[in-house]
Amino acid sequence: MDRRDVWLLLPRPLRTLPADLAAVTLLTAITLVSVFVPVINDTPLRVVFGLGFVLFLPGYAFIAALFPEAGGHPSSDTADDTADSATTSTEKPSAVPGTDAATSEAETPTQTSDPDQEGIDGIERVALSFGLSIAIVPLIGLVLNFTPWGIRLVPIVVTVAGFTLGSVAVAAQRRHALPPTDQFSVPYRTWISTARAELFEPESRTDSALNILLIASLLLAIGSVGYAVAVPPQGEQFSEFYLLTENPDGELVADGYPDQLERGEQAELVVGISNNEYERTEYTVVVQLQEVTQEENETQVIDRQELDRFTTTLDHNTTHHEQHQLVPTRTGENLRVQYLLYEGDPPETPTQETAYRDLHLWIDVVDSAG
Repeated sequence: MDRRDVWLLLPRPLRTLPADLAAVTLLTAITLVSVFVPVINDTPLRVVFGLGFVLFLPGYAFIAALFPEAGGHPSSDTADDTADSATTSTEKPSAVPGTDAATSEAETPTQTSDPDQEGIDGIERVALSFGLSIAIVPLIGLVLNFTPWGIRLVPIVVTVAGFTLGSVAVAAQRRHALPPTDQFSVPYRTWISTARAELFEPESRTDSALNILLIASLLLAIGSVGYAVAVPPQGEQFSEFYLLTENPDGELVADGYPDQLERGEQAELVVGISNNEYERTEYTVVVQLQEVTQEENETQVIDRQELDRFTTTLDHNTTHHEQHQLVPTRTGENLRVQYLLYEGDPPETPTQETAYRDLHLWIDVVDSAG
């Protein structure tokens, strides 16, 4: 199967798209894959394609829809053809003897072209693509903020992709409506042949050295950007550990903690853990009921009883809420309920000194008869 047969396998609307619009469509599809496919969205490809998807593709597609025609000055080939035609007309002898040469030349029609054509050139398209993308994406987010979907990953990605593909469809329709000579096209073949000539057929050793330096600089820049994307700088590593209750409206709040319970009575609490350790972490929570004394601003544990323990494993930048039923097993005044958080397995005797994080409540526990 040759390359033409492979090209025929593509849908006809995609085959008839101009090269630049087909590239925009393909990059949009790759971005959707890198964002929503479970295995790929954990790789740096999501960031690489996502940056172009947000900062360039919407603006380029919108500019292509606004300006389907080629811009800039006439090509050199057209200018050369015009010059040759004018020269031929000037050198043609008069057909009627005795006719003034100037009159004959004036009556001979010559081809002229307007140096100012509608549209914009490639550099302007690139600059406007970045600028419009930076303006379009926040506007889409602003509109989504007033919808039931809100500003979340899936609505934003789907909406930006829909806007980009819609602009591509409009641009393709408007470009096909123009004569082939007036349609905008990216001269990628000219760029490739020019780059090949500059790299492999330099005119001097100086040009060859400059080409090598340019390639090395580009590779260094690409490598630096790739490393920055693949290994982003880490901020402060920490884990959040907090205790919440549920109010009558069903909302989780840091208030309304129990201060008196009967022995065996159950109190509903919510233990929250947030992982900001930049790695997948296993946590263990140990719940103890302690009898303590205060001596010279120091708290000493006289007796401790383990009420419960549970484990959970969290990825970086994720949060877990554990519904916990606090059931005291002994009576006493000013008993301390302490929640100890450990990374991994706790020691044989969990204490506040060995815990990574800790929380506590003060409660009075009475007999059910009292």
